[in-house]
Amino acid sequence: MALFEWREEYSVNVDEIDQQHKKLIQMINDLHTAMKEKKAKDVIEDVLKRMEFYVEEHFNTEEKYFDKFDYPEAEEHIQEHDQFVEKVEEFIEDYMDGKMMLSMKLINFLKDWLTNHIKGTDQKYSEFFNEHGLS
Repeated sequence: MALFEWREEYSVNVDEIDQQHKKLIQMINDLHTAMKEKKAKDVIEDVLKRMEFYVEEHFNTEEKYFDKFDYPEAEEHIQEHDQFVEKVEEFIEDYMDGKMMLSMKLINFLKDWLTNHIKGTDQKYSEFFNEHGLS
């Protein structure tokens, strides 16, 4: 059983973004599996790097629509993105430097942040995007 499973309550009613959220959830599950199975460091590094790249791609997608539709809460939302990226980069740097082992602390941070971000901040733009023809 996966650590983190997609639920319809996470949907923002924009297929492209929902698919990206599902991919991020899968990456968290991949990271959890690699940790549980004590996979080699290079496997864990690969998952962390893929996640870092994909998070940036996902945030760029959201921010592209913020600009396109002049989303009124864009600035606050982007600040959350920036804080998340900064925190994940810290975790990755500490892991790569051997200062921290991959732990449930990191995985729970990712899971909790994504859950709270999707159900809170992302839900705020759902109707706004839909009203602008995005679904």
